[in-house]
Amino acid sequence: MSSGQESVFSEYETDTSQTSKLLRKFKETPFVPIGMAGFVMVVGYGLYRLKHRGNMKMSLHLIHMRVAAQGFVVGAITCGVMYSMFREYVLKPKE
Repeated sequence: MSSGQESVFSEYETDTSQTSKLLRKFKETPFVPIGMAGFVMVVGYGLYRLKHRGNMKMSLHLIHMRVAAQGFVVGAITCGVMYSMFREYVLKPKE
């Protein structure tokens, strides 16, 4: 292969790496990583509280944690959609 083709392939591999795709998506939609981080925090807190739940039934504890995690993710998605709509319709200059 010629050196010109090698540089094209290396640019393609660099631009489409998983890390660059993930960073680009995080810049486009900043509430996705917030939702993911919140979900992880709720699950971590739930696992911590699992040890100290007292006489609460396991199924009730798991239902509460599931609802909290889903609520955080749905809230982050809602905020992200509202942010995208605000950016698209309010901040975008009219053509």
